[in-house]
Parts: sequence; C-alpha cells; structure tokens
Amino acid sequence: MGSYKTDQHHVIHRGRTFHFVSYEAKLANPRTGEVATGPTWCLMSAGKRWSARPQVSGEDPESLVVALTVWLDQNVFGAKHA
Repeated sequence: MGSYKTDQHHVIHRGRTFHFVSYEAKLANPRTGEVATGPTWCLMSAGKRWSARPQVSGEDPESLVVALTVWLDQNVFGAKHA
C-alpha cells in the first residue's frame, strides 16, 4: 500500500467551478512507450482527466489556485498571459 494521498481543489473561475484532482507519479512503461511522470494536478470533466501541472510538495493553496487559474485561462479559455 502506497503512502500517496490524493488531494482535490475546486476552483471557481469566470463563473464556473472546475474540479482538480492530484495523481501520484507514474513509472515509465517501455512496452507501451509511456514516459514517467511526476505527481500531477489534473482537471476532471465529463468523466475524463487532463494533466494541468506538476504537483509541488508543500505549495501553499493560494499559489496553487493562482497557477490552476492561469492554466484554465491558457488551456480552457484560450487567453494568453505575459
């Protein structure tokens, strides 16, 4: 049994609520060609998940919400940030 604990955040942005879930690191699978990934925050929607950003150990919740909001602007709403 692993020690990873899944975390969740609901981010309200532009009048909508978005559900993000953390997933533990994944080992590479040479047989399928999948590369290894670190712990990741994923957007959950319509029974699917989209990788949003790496999970940073010890990151404060306010910084995380800001980072997820920027990701939403760039990847869901198509806005560009400087």
